[in-house]
Formats: sequence, structure tokens, C-alpha cells
Amino acid sequence: MRGFLCFSSQFSRFSRISPIGAPTVGLTCAAVLSLPLAVPAAAAPARPAPPVAGSMTGGRTSGPAVPGSTQSLPLVPLTRERVLGSAPEQGVHRQDVRHFSLVGVVWDNPGTELHGQVQVRTRAAATGTWSGWQDVDTHNAHGADPDTAESTSGRVHGATAPLWVGDSDAVELRVRADAAPATGDGRTSTAVSPLPSGLRLELIDPGAVSPAQGSPGDPDRTGVGLDDAEAGASAANADLVPLGAREIPALSKEDAEREALAPRGPESAGTQLAKPHTAPRPRIVTRHGWGADEKLRERGFVYTKTVKAAFVHHTASGNNYKCSQAPSVIRGIYRYHVKSMGWRDIGYNFLVDKCGNIYEGRAGGVTKAVRGAHTLGFNSDSMGVAVIGTFNSAKPPAAAVTGAAKLTAWKLGLFGANPKGKTYLKSGGGNLYPKGKNVRLNVISGHRDGYSTDCPGKQLYSKLGTVRAAAARYQGR
Repeated sequence: MRGFLCFSSQFSRFSRISPIGAPTVGLTCAAVLSLPLAVPAAAAPARPAPPVAGSMTGGRTSGPAVPGSTQSLPLVPLTRERVLGSAPEQGVHRQDVRHFSLVGVVWDNPGTELHGQVQVRTRAAATGTWSGWQDVDTHNAHGADPDTAESTSGRVHGATAPLWVGDSDAVELRVRADAAPATGDGRTSTAVSPLPSGLRLELIDPGAVSPAQGSPGDPDRTGVGLDDAEAGASAANADLVPLGAREIPALSKEDAEREALAPRGPESAGTQLAKPHTAPRPRIVTRHGWGADEKLRERGFVYTKTVKAAFVHHTASGNNYKCSQAPSVIRGIYRYHVKSMGWRDIGYNFLVDKCGNIYEGRAGGVTKAVRGAHTLGFNSDSMGVAVIGTFNSAKPPAAAVTGAAKLTAWKLGLFGANPKGKTYLKSGGGNLYPKGKNVRLNVISGHRDGYSTDCPGKQLYSKLGTVRAAAARYQGR
């Protein structure tokens, strides 16, 4: 054996895998080796015990321990027989990593698209069983509006959607670029689309909620043990609940109307409530309730003038999660958006799980017009609602559709918006509408209405009519 490659692997064709030999642990790539990919059960090495969580880059721990961790592993070329016109391939195989539950692939330039297929398989930490190959959604067309401080920070990267894989301790990833389209004369082209530069696999450990923090269903210990960042995020909802509350309780339509019309102090900056048309307020799990590490995000909040529209998304993170795991999934997405993709906070304003539970997303206050990073070009004067899951072919659960309807009815009602109506938003620039164009949109739109993307998936998009009708009923229209 020559060299000390610890994460490369070889397969002769993209769809056919050969047996694996255990890679050397803890070393970096010095030469290309012939390492097959599949792991026979008898030859699988002993799995290391999970280490103390910490912040990681490239597999090396740095800084003090924090809840959760991010491991960033550079992809390497996968050596194989060269075939005329074959697509370039890159990948990773690692069995010496810390535990993780969510994966994604990032690259250097956020303006570059990944034209190709990304597949991953992981080893379950509890059983040592390898999963089958899973597709990672490469059409992750979310982002901060062009020319905003968030998009021009210099920290933003291109990225796939994240994929929830559950508690895992080994990973194998392969990326294959698409063949270029046929030439103008109709002949098949042998060219291939180049892969983006700086491809890296991100392994996300979402961390665990501390016993002091508890969960939304536990007895409330309001304000206990909050640091400055946690207190700041919680104080953004001070007009609704006490400091440190893990959930914002549901209100009837009558109580919600009284609350909306109540005098508001300076702590409600960023909110413009004009002629509210109220709906019952649904129960909302706060950031403190789902265990946000507030030290990850940027300090302070960014607001727009109002909320005229809601864009519905799916997270494209898969449907293989239990509702009890939804807070962990959200913590993973949050860490991926901030540490891996370079955003100031999680991109969505709210998230809804498959059981219809609603979660506060980007910090700044659930009643306020917080600017998100959910619909590139249309983040001003709008809100982003993400249903946790992938709904291209799978139908969204009825509870999730109902949760989205209840949420949009209440939040849009605070700003007088009719869920069945139309509105105009000015494009900040994107691949459907040029910057500055006033675009007429449904008040409740899908992500694909503002940007060319599959999001929120064909099946969820087909349910938006149901969401609009139900939300209007909740408002009493």
C-alpha cells in the first residue's frame, strides 16, 4: 500500500460498488489509493465511543466545547477507469468521525450551481448497520436577497439541502456531475458539467438540550440560566410570554384580537400592525423550546416594513424523523445554515413538523416582520414557512397542512393580509424576475412562485389551495 489516504475510495462505475478495506484512521490524504467502498459486516472496524461535542473543522477540534458540532470534510477525486465522456466524480469515505445526524455538501461560490447527483449512505451508531444510498437534494435555492449585508458578508457558500440521517458514526458520499446537453447540431456531447470548486461534506451533530433547558412540555422554569444571547432572543417575544418561555400558548380568536389591538411599547419595534384581521393564535415552540444555541447566530435582528405574503417551503431534509426528533432536526438545520452556509441565522421564519407542531425560526419575535433568507429575491415584506420533510413524491401529512394554515392565518392576519388574496412584492433579483420588478403573487405562495425551484415539492405545492382556504376560514373571511 502506498500513501496514507484516510477518506478516498474507488468504484469502477457510479452505480456498482466493490467490497471495502478499512481505511487508515486519523491521517490525511497523501496519495490516491485503491480503496473499495462497501463494508462487510465481519470486517467492520470497532466504532469509537462518541467524544465530547465540540466545534470542528476538517475533523480537528477547535475552540471550547459547545452544544453540537460541525465536521467539514473535503471531497477528493474518486479514481476509476477513465471512460470517454464520463462525468467527474468526487467523494468521501470516513469511519473515524464524531457522531452526527444531518449531512449536506457545500462549496465555495454561492452563485455556482451543482449540476449533478449527490448520494450518501451512513452507518447507524446504535446498530452498526449501513443505510442504503440516499439522494441529497442539490436544488437548494434559498438565500438572502442580493446586495444585503447577509448575502455580501463573504461567508456565504453554495450548498445542497441538508439531509437528516439519524445518529450515525460513519459516512460515504459520492458526487457525480451531469453530462453536458447535446450540441446545437443534435449530436451527443461528450463534455461534462464541471463540479463546483471547494466541495466539502458537512456532518452536523445538532447537540442535545440541557436538562436545565428541558422541553416545551416540561414545567416552565422561566428565565432560569439564560445567557445574554438567549435572553436577547427570548426578549423579542416579551409582549407575548415571560422571558425564557419554551412555548407561546394558543389563544382563541377573541383573545388574539385583544392582544393584537393592545398598546405596544418600544420592544415591539419592527412590527407594523395596520387593520389586523385576526385569527386564533396557534401554539408556537420558541427558540428556547427547541434548544437553539444562540451563540451561533449573529447578534441583533433585521426587520422589514411589513408582512404582505407567506412563502411555503419544504426543508428537503427527508421524512425519516419522529415528531419528538423535530427539535433536533431544526437544531441541525440551524447549525447548517449558519456554520456551513454562512447565513446570520436559520433562514426560515417558522417551521412546521409532520404532526403540525409550529416552531419559531429566525430570531426577532414571532409577531414582527423579521427578514429571513428563505426566498432569494423576495425576503423583504414576506415570511418563510418550512414544512419539515421532502414532498416531491410523498404527500404532506394533513396535520402539517393544517399547521401551516393556522400559522399563516394568524401571522398574516396581524398585518391585515387576506390568505386568499393577491399582493405585489418588489423583486430583489433572482432567476425568475429581475431586480426591481413588481411581481403579483398569491398572499400564500410556494417558493417556486418567486424562484425557479422544485420547492416546496409537487405534493405540498398542490396543497396550497387548501392552506389558503383554511387560513381564510380561520380569519373569519
